[in-house]
Amino acid sequence: MQRIDHPLLSPSLGSHKALTSFHFGQPGRVRKIYIQASLHAEELPGMLVAHHLRALFDTLEAAGHIHGEIVLVPVANPIGLAQRLDHKPMGRFELDTSENFNRHYPDLAAAVAPVVVTQLGDNAVTNVALVRQAMRNHLQQWAPATELQSLRRTLLLLAHDADFMLDLHCDCEGVLHFYTEEACWSQMQELAHFLGAQAILLAKSSGNRPIDECLSGAWWQLADRLKARGLDVPLPQACCSTTIELRGELDVSHAWAATDARAIVSWLQFIGVLACPQPPEVPAPRCAATPLAGSQTLTAPSPGIVVFAAEVGQQLQVGDLVVEIIDPIANTTQRITAGVAGVLYARIRDRYITAGGELGKIAGATAFRSGELLGA
Repeated sequence: MQRIDHPLLSPSLGSHKALTSFHFGQPGRVRKIYIQASLHAEELPGMLVAHHLRALFDTLEAAGHIHGEIVLVPVANPIGLAQRLDHKPMGRFELDTSENFNRHYPDLAAAVAPVVVTQLGDNAVTNVALVRQAMRNHLQQWAPATELQSLRRTLLLLAHDADFMLDLHCDCEGVLHFYTEEACWSQMQELAHFLGAQAILLAKSSGNRPIDECLSGAWWQLADRLKARGLDVPLPQACCSTTIELRGELDVSHAWAATDARAIVSWLQFIGVLACPQPPEVPAPRCAATPLAGSQTLTAPSPGIVVFAAEVGQQLQVGDLVVEIIDPIANTTQRITAGVAGVLYARIRDRYITAGGELGKIAGATAFRSGELLGA
């Protein structure tokens, strides 16, 4: 194992932060796996999973069982991790710009298309190498002007040439759920099943350029650009990514983390990155994949006390009561019911809501939304 500390741009005199990555196996052999945790810095379950993964990878590497390269970033957001206001963690948005740490990543397909479009040929392996080199050159030439930009650049330099990218997050309260792009699903479905995902949300593009879609989206977007120009060259989906929501913010335990780490190791054995006597059997899926555009976000029509009638993981039918909003001044109760049938996969942790605030999410099977599919 090799530890590398990557200094970030200093935002102020006397202030310096660094991103730390741990590297296992050998670059250039078989596949590269990139795993990061807690890009939204207050979402800690993934950080503990990374802790358990590090111990497992140390043992596997010592035994010579790592056939590819694994890069592990257990603390993907040292900026957000240091942000606190009134004793509360503020790890989702950078306080200086109010930007979400997991939005606004660059459009890599647009960046490399002018460079590679005339170089791609009939060999898919060579084409992948050319595109990855163009991405690397683009990122190395990016001169970040802020600490946040330097974090984004550093993460992308570590991950841009990965075959698989796992971004470990969590919700406020929720069951384990799994986001990936449609182009990635055929290669990612076994991981969702090993993890026991209770909701799987697919989208061609969810919008606002989170880091996972910045990486995997570049490949299908570049392929689309080539087809639009009438160029028939082989360009596979060379990076598949996912955002894995590891239940809720308070689900930080060694039992959960060890279970999730073992599931990821089983998947890595299944795809041949980790050696094992026999590939593990893929568990039966706990749910069917549904479109992210079919997910209903419940919102509060008025302010008040939040009283949930439905638990996360509960299967709901249209019209089922999910939550009540109680106004103790007007002595009124607003009943919020399910508008789609599906599992309640996430809900808020606070029990007071202002008008228009989000309350929870139900994974419906039929798409009905369009545009930007992710919230702030």
